[in-house]
Amino acid sequence: MMLSRVANSIYWMSRYLERAENVARFIDVNTHLMLDLGLSVEETQWYPLIATSGDDEDFNKRYATADEKSIVRFLTFDDKNPNSILSSIYRARENARTVREVIPVEVWEKINELYHLTQAHSRKRSVEALQAYYTEVRQSGTHFAGMMINAMSRGDGWHFARMGQLLERADKTARLLDVKYFLLLPRGEQVDSPYDNVQWGAVLKSVNALEMYRQEYHSINYRDVAQFLLFSKLFPRSVRFSLDYATVCMEAICEQQPNCAALNDMKALRTRLMEADATALIASGLHEFIDEYQLGLNRLDQSVYETFFKD
Repeated sequence: MMLSRVANSIYWMSRYLERAENVARFIDVNTHLMLDLGLSVEETQWYPLIATSGDDEDFNKRYATADEKSIVRFLTFDDKNPNSILSSIYRARENARTVREVIPVEVWEKINELYHLTQAHSRKRSVEALQAYYTEVRQSGTHFAGMMINAMSRGDGWHFARMGQLLERADKTARLLDVKYFLLLPRGEQVDSPYDNVQWGAVLKSVNALEMYRQEYHSINYRDVAQFLLFSKLFPRSVRFSLDYATVCMEAICEQQPNCAALNDMKALRTRLMEADATALIASGLHEFIDEYQLGLNRLDQSVYETFFKD
């Protein structure tokens, strides 16, 4: 079993990189969605991105308006927002720096390169001027994952890194689904309308799911999108897939621990998800289910800390 300090740094390095990639992905897709819908400046919807991040309380305290300029700054370069891209990449770099001896050198170099790229773009304010930067952050996440897969031994370090990435992904996919379903819920006559379907298509694009979704379903509608993003066993950004493989990682980490509390908590959360069904959830309250699931993830975060990282 590796030192708790090392395990903690690798776990959070991976989570912060996944977080930065997801924020860049959401901004990029939201920009294209507004262009696709032909919305005017007054009609644009930036605030749901804050709701997706879960930092709306912090944003509302410090910003007077929720326009493109303030939200792009808050999500991208605000160093007081612990979940901005800048903060996430800075923290990923600090964690990587402390474990340079146990991660592939290419991973450290890529994170360092991404940090300096972020500093170089930090004076830009419009989403238009930042498109190339967001693309680079997204691609860096893919490169990081590829380097870890191809250059890291499958020991505890790998499993902590992979588990951190997957738990962050499970959290963000559920938040994204909840925001579209709950905050952007259309009026009755708009359900399953072309406008509604374009928005659901944007949700799928934001997690690179559109092509894989179309291979399973003929049309885009909220019932099938919820089913796919929550319960697909095969799509790597679904909540089910993320929890399945995070459990595999934790089982490997806990191999020598007969009664691993974090593993028990993760299995309980996964079982709750496996027993659910999108059609029944939509009828009984999808938002309430996701809310409860997010609380379960928070409890699991605490359990991971208590089991592996607490001195």
